[in-house]
Amino acid sequence: MDPGFRSPFVDFFRRGAAAREVRLLAARGIMAPRAHDQVALLILLAADHDPDVAATANKTLDALPLKPLRAFLARPDVSAEIRDFFSTRGVQAGSTPASDASDPLVDASADAAHGEAGKDSDDPKVLSSLSIVERMKLAMKGTREQRAQLVRDANRMVAAAVLSSPKLTDSEVEAFTKMGNVSEEVLRIIGTNRSWLKNYGVTLGLVKNPKTPPGIAMQLINRLSERDVKMLAVDRNVPESLRLVARKLMVKALK
Repeated sequence: MDPGFRSPFVDFFRRGAAAREVRLLAARGIMAPRAHDQVALLILLAADHDPDVAATANKTLDALPLKPLRAFLARPDVSAEIRDFFSTRGVQAGSTPASDASDPLVDASADAAHGEAGKDSDDPKVLSSLSIVERMKLAMKGTREQRAQLVRDANRMVAAAVLSSPKLTDSEVEAFTKMGNVSEEVLRIIGTNRSWLKNYGVTLGLVKNPKTPPGIAMQLINRLSERDVKMLAVDRNVPESLRLVARKLMVKALK
């Protein structure tokens, strides 16, 4: 069943991109730093093709604390699919919604974490020494400086967690599009998010970043101002194919 909740982090699992050992950790409730992602992942993994993953996810679902779960289900930002899923398991939304869903319903990460020292640092070397779970926690809940480092993490799930952070701002996303050392996957996620694309700076940053998937850059170039299209036509940092499209748009504008 699809939980009806979208985030770059959950979509990573939805696409089947997570390895078995990672899915097993997520099925124990370990990988998600906040309630929405944790519940959505558990619902996805409860139907995993691997019987061990599915059984683990269902066991974790059964162990979720009832009162916090019912309060979570009462929140207006919880999807109908998630409510229906728990309804079939005999759990209904409570009368009083939870005021905060920034923490997971059950924190099972203690046995997987080993990097408490340095969690307040934004030094790349210190951050890289933390466990994946700790880096993901910081990606979701850490500082702006930590997110700027972790969005470039070699582990794609950590970068996806940054893009799922409730603390993430449009200005940060715009800054990510201008980085030369973020992955193509990060730029692809940003380039398919309609909300972020409402920010002109994000759109321009994506088009000008040579690592943006060509198909996305080609679609977005039509959103640029005439001035920026002219600059793009002579920008040697972007692919020749994109400069050619920019020139064609300039000629079309003159007709």
